[in-house]
Amino acid sequence: MEAFYTIQGEGFHQGRAAYFIRLGGCDVGCVWCDVKESWDASLHPQISIEEIVSQALTFPGRLTVITGGEPLMYNLDHLTESLRKAGFQTNIETSGAYPVSGHWDWICFSPKKFKPAHPSIFTKAHELKVIVYNKSDFKFAEEYASKVNSSCQLFLQPEWSKSAQMLPLIIEYIKTNPQWRISLQTHKYMDIP
Repeated sequence: MEAFYTIQGEGFHQGRAAYFIRLGGCDVGCVWCDVKESWDASLHPQISIEEIVSQALTFPGRLTVITGGEPLMYNLDHLTESLRKAGFQTNIETSGAYPVSGHWDWICFSPKKFKPAHPSIFTKAHELKVIVYNKSDFKFAEEYASKVNSSCQLFLQPEWSKSAQMLPLIIEYIKTNPQWRISLQTHKYMDIP
């Protein structure tokens, strides 16, 4: 759908320069999605992997983030192999709704209530990032925290439009449950893509 060089705004790698590769296509249907134009893959022209890598190489950063839509709708083996051969670190942001493909340095697993996660993500996720839209999302977060591997980093992130209501609840929750950390969408505060 699009690719752009920016700052990773959230999660474990927040603050790092990153080349984002957003793949079109998603059937998860998050009500708060801020890129609903990514859902219909047919609206976005296909680009060769060689061209994607070539465009990424025009920027100095060597961190790529594959996102969507839902990127695991596709087999990402060849794309990630090509990026790694070109010297890139490969990160993904996924709902985990599909089997894991690709060769990853970092997997950010952000499960959604709208479509269950595929079990292949549980042992592979480096980061669990749960979007907190309402109070029931804390229970949802704990359900997935119990499924991921013990070294997985745990993050709670307020949904942007509900930050004022949810952030105070997240702060108190983390003070009581210190295995969790806060993730904020800092790119939105900085007004960058």
